[in-house]
Amino acid sequence: MLMNNPSKTKNYQSIEKYKTTVSSMNNFTQIIHQYKSDTESVYNTWFVDNDQRLKAFRTIRRGVLQVIDDIKNKTFPNDFKESSLEFVLSCIAEQKQVFAGVAHPFYWKPKLRIPDIYENQDNKIAFGQFLENCINAKTEEQVIKEIVKLDALKIKGLGPSVASILYFLHPTWCPPFNTAILKGFNVLFKDKKKLGSWTEYLKVRETLIETNAKNKSQLSNDLGAIAGLCFEIGTQKMLIGNDEYLSEAERIKLEKNIVKRQKQIQEEKKEEKLHDEMQYHLLKIGISLGFDVTPASNDKSKSFGGQSFSFISMNTFPELPCNKETQTTIKLIDVLWFEKGTNNIIGAFEVEKSTSIYSGILRLSDLYFSISDGDEVFYIIIPNNREKEVVHQLNRPVIKNSKIHIKYILFSELRTHCDAICKFGTDLSIMAKIAKSV
Repeated sequence: MLMNNPSKTKNYQSIEKYKTTVSSMNNFTQIIHQYKSDTESVYNTWFVDNDQRLKAFRTIRRGVLQVIDDIKNKTFPNDFKESSLEFVLSCIAEQKQVFAGVAHPFYWKPKLRIPDIYENQDNKIAFGQFLENCINAKTEEQVIKEIVKLDALKIKGLGPSVASILYFLHPTWCPPFNTAILKGFNVLFKDKKKLGSWTEYLKVRETLIETNAKNKSQLSNDLGAIAGLCFEIGTQKMLIGNDEYLSEAERIKLEKNIVKRQKQIQEEKKEEKLHDEMQYHLLKIGISLGFDVTPASNDKSKSFGGQSFSFISMNTFPELPCNKETQTTIKLIDVLWFEKGTNNIIGAFEVEKSTSIYSGILRLSDLYFSISDGDEVFYIIIPNNREKEVVHQLNRPVIKNSKIHIKYILFSELRTHCDAICKFGTDLSIMAKIAKSV
């Protein structure tokens, strides 16, 4: 047993932190409490207070609309690579943890002819129609009807892996679905549901929705919360029941999962700190140039170098001449500069440390096509090692052919020259000294 090895005592204690025993777990409320109280569970690291998760919904929705348009216009390629579908799945995969590997079922495997939506035109059109009908659905019954219709077509390789896309279109109707979530579901509900079946997915969905409804006050209308619980159980990061019969190999595997999760969280915290630093430099420069400034609406509580963003930002976000949904998206842009005392946006900045550069471009595009009056500047702020990637994304035909002009700034340039720009800059043109164009 692990406890007999002194060198592994620390790891065993870590295991104890994450496991749930029978004695402390006699009802579902206690399971939820265990899940929510673990600061390293996906509930706390992904579901709650995660600006990237919130940003993803509209970005992915925009991406799905592009997939539909590409299929309609017969510009959707015969491969996953470089397709609009690849962008959608990349944005979902950025949610990490719960959605790691979400793109794999959609890779085109020529020898297996799966998923058969690239070279088979009828299947491609059917997939596009499915996505269009789902994204426009006004009731969950309509979505279920579309799932049943798609299932009846028996398109090879196009099973409930699609549910993770549906989740970002209708998070209160469609739980995400993958191996880990299903495994956790089967443990939690003592079931034996299969992975590749839409019929099984719909049964899982019904159970999760019913259970969620009974525990909504403890979870959320958003089914990502209860799906995350299943994920934690399925990956053995949270144990339900007595674990005394775990084999040595199982315990070692559990240890590795815990260590892996802790490492991921540490890396994410480092990335977040770097992201906060870049936001702070942009806020500081904007103030020095005489603008009203604000970070993303859900970043106001952040700080860097002892400076709280809320103390250096405008108190109230100005009302913009656009609909509520678009304004909500614009408010999630990492940093905005406004002409003093007005609702006129002068500068918009997206900081992309590890997330999709194209998703940042889409948010800036939303602003441009919604309320632009021609005097704004748009910037993507990136690490030095992502310069080739941003050049590639800015060279996309959909961006090149539009009138929006997005420049990019490297982290090193912004950090190095921030104080000098604040000291010597008199207007917006100073940013051209450190910005690059494609």
